[in-house]
Amino acid sequence: MQPDAAPRPVWQLDQTLRAGFPSPALDEGAPRIDLNEVLVRHPEATFVMRVAGDSMREAGIDEGDTVVVDRAIRPAHGMVVVAVFDGEFTVKRLELRAGRPRLLAANPSYPAIEPREGQTLEIWGVVAHCIKSFVPMEGKAGWAA
Repeated sequence: MQPDAAPRPVWQLDQTLRAGFPSPALDEGAPRIDLNEVLVRHPEATFVMRVAGDSMREAGIDEGDTVVVDRAIRPAHGMVVVAVFDGEFTVKRLELRAGRPRLLAANPSYPAIEPREGQTLEIWGVVAHCIKSFVPMEGKAGWAA
C-alpha cells in the first residue's frame, strides 16, 4: 500500500456468498469500493507484511499470507500481534497475565515465547487483517509464483 497511490476501486456485491456461483447479472449497478477503505483504518500507521512459517496456521494465518498490521491499534490480550523479540519479527497471539506479556503460537509444535531477563520484546503492531492468495499475482512486486 503506497500512500501516494491513487485508489483502485473494486466491485462490491451486496450479496451473501454461499460458496456457490453468483448470477452474472449481480454486478450490474453494483457499487465500487476501495480496499484501502475496507482494510486500512489508520493509513499512516498501517503496513503489510508477508508471513513466513506455519506457527499461526490454526489461527488461519499461513505461509505466504499477507497481514495488514495497524500500529495505531492498542494491543490487548487475545489479539494477534506482530512483535519484535530479540530483534526478530514474529506474528503471534498476545497473552497478558498479571501485566506480563507472553506470545502464543497457533500451532502446537511451537512453544510460547516468554521473555526472560536480558531479552527484549516489543509489540510492534496489531494484525487487523489477513489476506490469502489462491492465485499468484504474476508480475506484481513482492508476489512470488
